[in-house]
Amino acid sequence: MARPALLAAVTGFVLWLAASVLTGRREAWDSSLYWAFFYPMALFACGVLAFFHPRRAATWAFVLFAFQFVAMCVRNAEIGSLWPLGLILFAVLALPGVFVARLAVRMRERRDGERM
Repeated sequence: MARPALLAAVTGFVLWLAASVLTGRREAWDSSLYWAFFYPMALFACGVLAFFHPRRAATWAFVLFAFQFVAMCVRNAEIGSLWPLGLILFAVLALPGVFVARLAVRMRERRDGERM
């Protein structure tokens, strides 16, 4: 796994587990703290990863949220029959991360263009 993909995977996994453990919720998104802090942190991480690794920037958002799904499965010690729906939901949650990643790439391109 490439370094930015590994960073995205670890970040997603850690953010989900931290939110789940700190809030005492089985699934982190059941807590308002996830939506108020951890989800915005995940989006921020998508932007940072894209800024420093602009090639295939949208991929980092999907990797980050896919590993939140992995963390949810590990934390719950089960996958269950609704896993396809959960995976789809995480893909939808990744879409704002893709948007943030593309903005970050544009910021980097603008910065690099000004340096010339």
